[in-house]
Amino acid sequence: MELVVARIGRAHGIKGEVSVEVRTDEPEARLAPGAVLATDPAGAGPLTIESGRVHSGRLLLRFAGVADRTGAEALRNVLLIAEVDPEEQPEDPEEFYDHQLVGLDAVTGEGEPIGEITEVAHLPGQDLLVVARPEGDEALIPFVEEIVPEIDLAAGRVVVNPPPGLLDGGTA
Repeated sequence: MELVVARIGRAHGIKGEVSVEVRTDEPEARLAPGAVLATDPAGAGPLTIESGRVHSGRLLLRFAGVADRTGAEALRNVLLIAEVDPEEQPEDPEEFYDHQLVGLDAVTGEGEPIGEITEVAHLPGQDLLVVARPEGDEALIPFVEEIVPEIDLAAGRVVVNPPPGLLDGGTA
């Protein structure tokens, strides 16, 4: 199973470092020196992490074979992908991998069906559950505990307490 663990941002300095937008709750394991990551687009990789450090609250990485700013800038917006055992679970029971959520049924607290989760969208500052509705449209549901209080993987469902207007064509 492949998981997107980061998106490469801007080059930092002149020695090939890049900032990364972390998309994993386990960056110390997934983005450690020596890790070999696939990329999207595939032609940019695979990339081997040579070193990493935190600077002003952002993770900076340097990859083997990328020695200057030009090489680093060429990697901008590339997604870093780690190979993960599909049975692996996050350490925190309140965390989930995207592939665990895709395919689950979304229902209201009263048990009314909303639809099926087709994607977890990671936007700056907000994760959204993309739910295919039976009517053929999509609902975008903020993935926060107040709105999604229960996730039951064994039952194959998530409970959604939508604020007014969320399921009436609005996207919050």
